[in-house]
Amino acid sequence: MSVLTEQNTTPAGLPLPEPAPTTAAPAPGRPVRRWLGRWWMLLPLGLLLAWALVPGAFSAADPITGIPAQKLSAPSPAHPFGTDHLGRDVYSRVVHGTRQTLMTAGLACLIGSVLGSVLGLLAGTAGRAADAVAMRLVDVLLAVPAFLIALILVTATEPGPLSLGLGVGIASIAAFARLVRTEVLRVRSHDFVQAALMSGGGYFTVLRRHILPHVIGPVLALLAVDLGAAILAISGLGFLGFGAPPPTPEWGLLISEGRQYLSVAWWLTTLPGLVIVTAVMLTAALGRSINRAFRF
Repeated sequence: MSVLTEQNTTPAGLPLPEPAPTTAAPAPGRPVRRWLGRWWMLLPLGLLLAWALVPGAFSAADPITGIPAQKLSAPSPAHPFGTDHLGRDVYSRVVHGTRQTLMTAGLACLIGSVLGSVLGLLAGTAGRAADAVAMRLVDVLLAVPAFLIALILVTATEPGPLSLGLGVGIASIAAFARLVRTEVLRVRSHDFVQAALMSGGGYFTVLRRHILPHVIGPVLALLAVDLGAAILAISGLGFLGFGAPPPTPEWGLLISEGRQYLSVAWWLTTLPGLVIVTAVMLTAALGRSINRAFRF
C-alpha cells in the first residue's frame, strides 16, 4: 500500500471523509448589494419620502378646507381614507402631514445621532476621565424614560415642531452614545489600530481611517430604527396636543381629532394609525438590513 493510500484511510481501512469545502471571505460590496436587492422594503419607504417632498402629486384635495356636505363620508374611490367631521379628505391630510412628521423626526434623529456619536467617541477615545463623565451623563438620561424626557422638554418650551424635535432628539442621545462607545472600544482592541498608533498615526488620523469606517454601519442601523421610534414618539406627543397646531395636518393630530368619532367613523383613526405602524415597521426592517449589510 502506498503512502498516499495510507494517508487517505483510517486504521480500519475505511476512507477518510472528504474535507469541508472552504468558502472565500465575502467581498466588501457583496452584502451591500444583497441589501440593495431587497427592493420590496425600499418601495414603501420611497413612497413616504415622495409624500413628504411632493404631496400635491399624490393628492389634489385641499387638506385644510373641506366640504361640509361630505363630512364623515366612508372610504370610497373619491376619498380613499374617507372624510373627517369638517368634510376634509383624510388621505390628503395624511399625505400632506407626512412632511411635518418626517421633518420633525429627522430633526430629532439628527440631534440624537450627532450629539450621541460625539459623546460616545469622546468616551471611547479621550481617556478614563472623559469616559466616566460621559457615561454618568448617559446613565442619567437612561434613568428617565425617553418619552418622559421629551414630554418634559416640550412642556418647558413653546409647543411646536422645533421643540418637539429637540425633546425627542435629546432623549435619544443615550442610545447612540452607548452604541458608539461600545463599537469604538471593540475596534480599538484590534491589532491594526494598535499598529497604526505605534507607527506614529495621529489621533484624528486613526479615528478617521481606522475607527469611524467600522462604527458607521451600526450607527446607520440605529439611525433607521431611531427614525421609527421618533415617528412614534412625535405622533404620540402630537396626539396629546404638543405638535403642530390645528388645522396643520400631522399624523398624531389626525388620530387625536378622529378619536371623538371612533364609534361612527372608524377610518379617522384606523387608517392614519396603520400608516404610522407601517412606517415604524419599515424603518425597523431597514435598520436590521443595514446592520446585516455592514456585518462582515
